[in-house]
This record gives sequence, C-alpha cells and structure tokens, in this order.
Amino acid sequence: MTYVKAKKIKMGQIFKEDRVIPVTLLTLEEKANFEVGERVKISGTSKGKGFQGVVKRHGFAGGPKSHGQKDKHRSGGSIGAMGPQRVFPGTKMPGRMGGETITMKNLEVVAYEKDRNLLILKGAVPGNKGMLIKVFPKGGKKDEQENEG
Repeated sequence: MTYVKAKKIKMGQIFKEDRVIPVTLLTLEEKANFEVGERVKISGTSKGKGFQGVVKRHGFAGGPKSHGQKDKHRSGGSIGAMGPQRVFPGTKMPGRMGGETITMKNLEVVAYEKDRNLLILKGAVPGNKGMLIKVFPKGGKKDEQENEG
C-alpha cells in the first residue's frame, strides 16, 4: 500500500502537559494501522488564493508612498533590461496563487482512533476542509533504504 486517502475535517488544538499543540483532524477513507508518535508524509492541494499581485505573491516591498509616486505603491516596477528587448521566462509577476500540490514530511501522529477512522496529526495540513489528502505511512521504499544505510 503506497498511501491512504483521507479527508481533512478541521484544525484544532490539544493540551498536553501545560502545552498547546496545534493539530489537524483527518478521516481515513480506508483501513490502515498507525501508531502514536509515528512520522508520516502527507500530500495535498493548497488553498487557492486567486489572482494576486507581486507584493502578496512574491513578497516584493512595494514602492515609496511619497517622492512623486501616485498609484504605484504595490506595483512590480521594471520587468526587464533594454538589451534583449524581451521579458525573460520565470520573471516574478502577478498571477494566480495557490492551488498547488504541497508535500509535507515528518508529521507526527498524535492520536489514531481505529474505530472512527480518525487520524490526528501534529501541525497544519494543506487545503480546505473536506479536501482530499494522501497520507504515506512509514515503511515505504525510501524509508527502508535510509534504515539499511
């Protein structure tokens, strides 16, 4: 078995030994065996943010608010040189943001309720509520190679 399909229910927090631990609750769509403390890899689609400018999408600083600037506070500025007279591929520009496949490694299993098919992972998981998540349990080909070497 390569991965287990799961749906993201919600994010929450649990309290252990006077500490707050952020967790994500997932319902598994198939039967699986997970142990508390086990590390898993998950893969899912991030939330789509729509069309965004360069300040939000790439973290540009934006232009000055004074010194003759009027409507250019959040613009990207110059996008190319005069020499080649074209815009190079890969130039950071405004566009659609999010909706990408994100893979997170080494998420810890905080709890697993076999009767309810409920998996509780430590930390955040990409995607909206109800989003399909792939959970890769420990013991895959890559994990076996690391343990041997």
